[in-house]
Amino acid sequence: MEKTSLLPPSMACGNTKSPTVSTQEDYNQLRPLSYPNTDVFLICFSVVNPASYHNVQEEWVPELKVCMPNVPYVLIGTQIDLRDDPKTLARLLYMKEKPLTYEHGVKLAKEIGAQCYLECSALTQKGLKTVFDEAIMTIFHPKKKKKRCAKCHRCCTLV
Repeated sequence: MEKTSLLPPSMACGNTKSPTVSTQEDYNQLRPLSYPNTDVFLICFSVVNPASYHNVQEEWVPELKVCMPNVPYVLIGTQIDLRDDPKTLARLLYMKEKPLTYEHGVKLAKEIGAQCYLECSALTQKGLKTVFDEAIMTIFHPKKKKKRCAKCHRCCTLV
């Protein structure tokens, strides 16, 4: 499934695609087919799902290093609105877990070589614009030099 995002004209740089990428094992071989011509990856995990945090280092980063080693990525902590949610905290307590902190995200971003770490909530929209602003800035001004293909100077693809 592919969703097309519209950016304000001042930020538009061609077609910006944001495909929904499955995490199901059935799609492990198909998923990399959506990666070519990607300029930046947004690697997301839920701050209230420690398993998703561990998957960043165990699954997503190794896959990107093999499939797209020269493309920068930004680490995103999602669902920050649930850090203080009583039901979420009770569920985590039952599983003997806690919400992940901002510091956890910063530490992981450094470990995996992400351009930066950001947090957001789709529900409240907190930090959401910053995520996409940073993704666009990373395309044009990556903090770490990455090789870019000559064909991609006029288009951007977010995955």
